[in-house]
Amino acid sequence: MKRQKHNSRWRNKLHEIIYEADTPIGKFFDIVLFVLIIISVILVMLESVKEIDAEYHRQLLVLEWIITIFFTIEYIARIVVIKRPWRYITSFYGIIDLISTIPLYISYFLAGSQVLLAVRALRLLRVFRILKLVRFLGEASQLKRAIKASRAKIAVFIYTVLILSVIMGTIMYWVESDSSGFTSIPRSIYWAIVTLTTVGYGDIAPQTSFGQLIATVVMILGYGIIAVPTGIVTSEFTKQGLDEKPEIHLNTQACTSCAKEGHRDDATHCYNCGSELNE
Repeated sequence: MKRQKHNSRWRNKLHEIIYEADTPIGKFFDIVLFVLIIISVILVMLESVKEIDAEYHRQLLVLEWIITIFFTIEYIARIVVIKRPWRYITSFYGIIDLISTIPLYISYFLAGSQVLLAVRALRLLRVFRILKLVRFLGEASQLKRAIKASRAKIAVFIYTVLILSVIMGTIMYWVESDSSGFTSIPRSIYWAIVTLTTVGYGDIAPQTSFGQLIATVVMILGYGIIAVPTGIVTSEFTKQGLDEKPEIHLNTQACTSCAKEGHRDDATHCYNCGSELNE
């Protein structure tokens, strides 16, 4: 009984360090993790430069293995200290943590898979929780609500743009069928999308006068189209700003049972499963 109580206390302490950032040691752990993630992403970038990789391949590989082993231990620890490991494993961060840990291991069986190490950059999202950037948390929450409120309008807009691209691409294929670039309707639709979005790669260009006239119209439409989604989101963002802003909680506690975060500062139990939170 005494041993079981000791193990429970040990797991709670480790959980507080790994999952939370309210204590000095917990915050220190997260900052170390944050630095290692940045170093790891930089290593992946440096490895892609042939000149650097040719000269420092061994050193880069050793550093990658050190960081990967650290992340492996961290991932296992996160599973061990939680009462319902499957909740963490199938969560967003759980999946990201797994994907960012295994690439170096499977690179010995599948060439090139180590590029997936760049997925570790997604773990940097924890910086808002680690540093408790209240202002940024509030703005991020407001932007999230604005995008969510705009999703129906944006979906209709994208659907309209796709229809317009199909029509314009088909017309251009008919007008420029003798030109080398417009060899099929799908390729012509690709040109229409590139032109409408004002990207303009220049790999396909109309040669006939009528085709150039249509291209001019598409380009002008493109400028108007680009402004539409920005206007929709900005409008919703302004509305969100006029409404009463929700209270932002700095509590970084994660449930020891289901790993849920985002609890109120005065919370004593998990809002998801009802389990008691660490003091």
